Amino acid sequence: MDFERLLQMINELDDEDRSIKNWIELALVRLEKEEPTEDEKKEFASKVIFALNTGIIRAAEQTNDGNWVVNSWVKQAILNLFKYSKLTDMSAGGFSFYDKEALAIRRFSLGDQVRVVPGGSAIRAGAYVAPGVICMPPMYINIGAYVDEGTMVDSHALVGTCAQIGRNVHISAASQIGGVLEPAGASPVIIEDNVIVGGNCGVYEGVIVRKNAVLATGVILNASTKVYDVVNGTIIESKDGKSTEIPAGAVVVPGSRRVKGEFAAEHGLAISTPLIIKYRDEHTNAKTALEEALR
Repeated sequence: MDFERLLQMINELDDEDRSIKNWIELALVRLEKEEPTEDEKKEFASKVIFALNTGIIRAAEQTNDGNWVVNSWVKQAILNLFKYSKLTDMSAGGFSFYDKEALAIRRFSLGDQVRVVPGGSAIRAGAYVAPGVICMPPMYINIGAYVDEGTMVDSHALVGTCAQIGRNVHISAASQIGGVLEPAGASPVIIEDNVIVGGNCGVYEGVIVRKNAVLATGVILNASTKVYDVVNGTIIESKDGKSTEIPAGAVVVPGSRRVKGEFAAEHGLAISTPLIIKYRDEHTNAKTALEEALR
């Protein structure tokens, strides 16, 4: 199927028709075989950005059994936006900045029902931000990210490339939700519904934080982090290529454990280690309750 026919197909689709996925997958196959024209590059970029902005496509999706599946073709489409888009001058308002033509700052309208509070925040084109999301300045949401309803992204927080954020999540001030784009099959960071991410937390390298979990201030999680579940007497870590998963309802705090060896013992050395000290209860719910008035 030639590229012109693919463009014709997508133009015939209803905006909400998820078969746009099929078009993008076919277009990616076409792009691998032949160099597209400038018009074809722009058309591809506009359709991919539209599909990402509206949530029609996303970098990862949850299946009925609760597992997450990476849509590597979506990430490949984003990579092609970088490849086929020219560097351009996007300076505005007295500020100089330069980026790929297809990846401009996303503009919202009142109809989007997203609160972007003034003060230096930016959301890149190709990020889905649902109605009811609150963005406190300054914060940043990168391309491919998916931020669901009722979530707050607080000051100096980052939602990285392709990160998946659920409903009613609070990403507190100065927290970093890491991004991942390469390789295309790599799992993004996933924060499920009703999670509280405390201030100055860092979640990276495909870690999954399940529903209702609470990360206390300063918790750092990545693919090599061992998490000690004090409640159940178990150690949670990444195994066999699977992402580290924080269980639903877990309350995680920063801790430490002794380093082995004579030198470490002599100097009293310890390494930072996240600890699950309890699972969410009514007391935790009361302390972490989100104000509905804000939403």
